[in-house]
Amino acid sequence: MEVLERLKEEIINKSPKGAKIIDVQFEGPELVIYVKNPEIYTNDIIKQLAKDLRKRIVIRPDPSVLMEPELAKKKILEIVPEDAGITDIIFDANTGEVIIESKKPGLVIGKEGKTLEAIKKAIRWAPKPVRAPPIPSETIKAIRATLFRERDEVKEILRRIGRRIHREVIQKGDYWIRVSFLGGAREVGRSCLLLQTPDTKVLLDCGVNIAYEEKMYPQFDAPEFSIEDLDAVIITHAHLDHCGFLPGLFRYGYDGPVYCTRPTRDLMTLLQKDYLDIAEKEGKPVPFSSKEIKECVKHVIPLDYGVTTDISPSIKLTLHNAGHVLGSAIAHLHFGEGLYNLAYTGDLKFDTSRLLEPAVCQFPRLEALIIESTYGGYDDVLPDRAEAEKELLRIVIEHIEKGGKILIPVFGVGRAQELMLVLEEGYNQGIFNAPVYLDGMIWEATAIHTAYPEYLSKDMRRKIFQEGDNPFLSDVFQRVRNTNDRRRIIDDSEPCVILATSGMLTGGPSLEYFKNLAPDEKNAIIFVGYQAEGTLGRKVQKGWKEIPIVTKNGKTKSIPINMGVYTVEGFSGHSDRKQLIRYVRKVKPSPEKIIMVHGEESKCLDFSSTVNRLFKKETYAPRVLDCIRVK
Repeated sequence: MEVLERLKEEIINKSPKGAKIIDVQFEGPELVIYVKNPEIYTNDIIKQLAKDLRKRIVIRPDPSVLMEPELAKKKILEIVPEDAGITDIIFDANTGEVIIESKKPGLVIGKEGKTLEAIKKAIRWAPKPVRAPPIPSETIKAIRATLFRERDEVKEILRRIGRRIHREVIQKGDYWIRVSFLGGAREVGRSCLLLQTPDTKVLLDCGVNIAYEEKMYPQFDAPEFSIEDLDAVIITHAHLDHCGFLPGLFRYGYDGPVYCTRPTRDLMTLLQKDYLDIAEKEGKPVPFSSKEIKECVKHVIPLDYGVTTDISPSIKLTLHNAGHVLGSAIAHLHFGEGLYNLAYTGDLKFDTSRLLEPAVCQFPRLEALIIESTYGGYDDVLPDRAEAEKELLRIVIEHIEKGGKILIPVFGVGRAQELMLVLEEGYNQGIFNAPVYLDGMIWEATAIHTAYPEYLSKDMRRKIFQEGDNPFLSDVFQRVRNTNDRRRIIDDSEPCVILATSGMLTGGPSLEYFKNLAPDEKNAIIFVGYQAEGTLGRKVQKGWKEIPIVTKNGKTKSIPINMGVYTVEGFSGHSDRKQLIRYVRKVKPSPEKIIMVHGEESKCLDFSSTVNRLFKKETYAPRVLDCIRVK
């Protein structure tokens, strides 16, 4: 509080004369100045304040000057031309912003921004025009409703977090940095790294391993781990092996911030709910409830790519595109005042895909790199993407001509959307003529993709907003809404393609389709993603001819596998060995230490020794519960 009082005094002295300052508060990483006349602060004044105070400064209108939301909504509709096609108006009381969602945001902005200025003058809220997504998302709608309904609690959470971030720490002795590996080291699944300094503890990812019950959760029994001491959790992307245990942290007492991009927040909320639903239906234990998922949402501090923010007294965080899935991020951490820099890639794709741009490899400074090794083994060279697409369509055509059904188990986030684009193009070119059914969370995940066009590739952005050209809205796709739809597809004699979650046949609709379609040789299953050791997907991929399945009444029966079994590599959201080596070669500045994680033991070790030999770097392939001092 002493720090805040000192800053308040400095702000009053350096603000323009006539500024009606009502309050100054830490809210998360930002220092927020509430004023009755925010227009008095020009951009130059705000920049100078930020430079002088060395804080992220935000100017907000005091709530007392904001028009009531219902009246403000009417005023916006009066000012904005009807042709703009406003679809939603969302007020964020914590930021003083009003999101105006419309089909033609240019009309909301007006010529030279005059319409926006008129809105701001009339209602005092800061208008933020966005383009209405082509596919509405129930998840985004629910998150917005939660944040609006719980706005007072969210504000209090942010203020509590802000006071912790900006606390004064007296540094004694050497400043050291250690990383403990609680999961995802020489294994794929339950990614979780604990970063420690003399004054801070930060968790990088917090995943589950759905393939191994005995190694499902991170090793929170490590002596150095304490929930009470955590300053922050950083989630690199929305896959369960990186975010699946996050709500569990809140169940067991965590009450701090979660940093990730907005698409990651929305997608991980969707995945966590889906994980919970499937586990409840199948009678499997889950270490959290929907209550804790909501707590996650309230504690997320979303960050855009390239924005640097304080997350503790001595650590600044910047997120950069990782190219893996929508919103996936490389976490770049800056320690002290230019003391040390570390980047953690999460999952990485160093190549252009249909959906995303390649991973960022240029950083201001870099001494250590923690990099994934999923395909880091000697033989892990994936085929060219164009060849993979041809092979996929060849298999589809072959089995459609036989009158069969083609099951493609997919991860609902990322892989499903890539495959939708390939299948839509094949259908439009007349390569095949059969419906493509989307089951599980795929449709909702696709809706979230269309809500964040700025995170997609330029070509994809153009397509989804071009009238009649949005590939995700093609006639070839049909949503599966319930178990009756699923039963009809299984029983129907017509050929079709089925995209269904989960991607490793560990549960969900893909498992249901597999059990019913496996005995018929006309049908096929195509694996397009990584199948972890121990999963049903890996067993089928290996060539098992019979699979024991537990039925609803608890009995075990054997399912013969007569269907065609194919693996089409090349669609992976991960970099293969060549791309990983190229990334290490291209990353600038070149790090002194490189740590290999997120790969089977042989692949981490192989990749580590290769990088050591090629680049003469200090490399490590730690085990779970190992700890490395990087500085």
